[in-house]
Amino acid sequence: MSLFKVSRPATWQACVSCGEEFLESQPVTRCGCGGLLEVRHRGIDASPAELQAAFRTRHQSVEGPYRSGVWRYRELVLPSAPADMIVTHPEGNTPLLERATVTSWTGLEFLRMKHEGHNPTGSFKDRGMTVGVTQARRANARAVACASTGNTAASMAAYAAQATLPAFVLIPRGGVSVGKLAQIHAYGASVIEVLGDFDDCLRVLEAVAPSLDIYLLNSINPFRVEGQKTVVYDLLDQLDWDPPEWIVFPAGNLGNTAAFGKALEEAFSWGLIPRLPRLAAIQAAGAAPFAAGFREGFARRHRVRAETIATAIRIGDPASWDRARVSIERTNGVVTTVTDEQILAAKRVVDHSGVGCEPASAASIAGARRLREEGLISRDDRVVAVLTGHILKDPGAILDDAEGPRVVAVEPTTEAVTRAIMTS
Repeated sequence: MSLFKVSRPATWQACVSCGEEFLESQPVTRCGCGGLLEVRHRGIDASPAELQAAFRTRHQSVEGPYRSGVWRYRELVLPSAPADMIVTHPEGNTPLLERATVTSWTGLEFLRMKHEGHNPTGSFKDRGMTVGVTQARRANARAVACASTGNTAASMAAYAAQATLPAFVLIPRGGVSVGKLAQIHAYGASVIEVLGDFDDCLRVLEAVAPSLDIYLLNSINPFRVEGQKTVVYDLLDQLDWDPPEWIVFPAGNLGNTAAFGKALEEAFSWGLIPRLPRLAAIQAAGAAPFAAGFREGFARRHRVRAETIATAIRIGDPASWDRARVSIERTNGVVTTVTDEQILAAKRVVDHSGVGCEPASAASIAGARRLREEGLISRDDRVVAVLTGHILKDPGAILDDAEGPRVVAVEPTTEAVTRAIMTS
């Protein structure tokens, strides 16, 4: 049972640019003014302690939607969704990991890694997609679609298959790793390769989706953001609602930047946390329009032709710019960059710790190290770095790494094997 008041509509959508409001049920992602929408919820008829107790109890669920690390925060996400309409794997409940070698490499005393690669399809996208596809089902969508560099498409394809909805994916030709492409095909989505980059894919899809009665499930979808908020709720819950000083994460299309800031503001306003952590959004140096905007005080919007080994954040014209800017400003956050070399160095450290992650995830570790070296993060600050994707999302990045593993071929004899071991 929801803890929300029900005397008036508890959830609605509003434009972040002009404030125009829309019904929760309207299948739109942009206002007429061009602004993106966000989901808003009315006050909760429960104390912070009651909410926290409910979340803790639900964590023990063995059936129903509360098994999910998204839907156990139902009151904060989408309280009106009937249980029998929810499309869940389940997802979430990802670990908060500590590895001394990684912490030491960053120069910090306290570092935890929130590993979203432990989600069903191997990335944080599942958190947003469970809510987005649930909303598509509630809106009686004919089909769903997304533009993607891989993770979004894999997740949407899996959840659409579960909901028996046709799924269409636009990907940039040559811009998706083989691991992610295999997932998309395996889950049965229709794949359309576009002779352009991710930004071209999203631009075209936004133009055609309304006339084709297709529900768009990129991170501009406000219900995707509601699901992605739960990365923050989950890590705060794991820290017993005692927030860290910093949450550091990779930034590409800026959906997580928007979602994390929204989650923190809501958690603070509802009394779940006593203060706001600072957000640190980390972009690859070759795909860093948001970092350029931050350096100028967001005086104007930047667009670049993106190029980075971290394909998950290879985005030059981030769709969630406006919502992400608000998140950075309201949390006194920062945006910075790391090079591909720094990303790969961080990835080796994470991989060799036994944790493992895809390249984009390692940007958060590289970013934490850079911010510590610059003195913005203090050595004794508590930091949570979000790892957004599984190590097998981009196996080519490991095998192609010039400083990566070497394979030695030997004859099938005990002497040859012994010699190979002793000289390794």
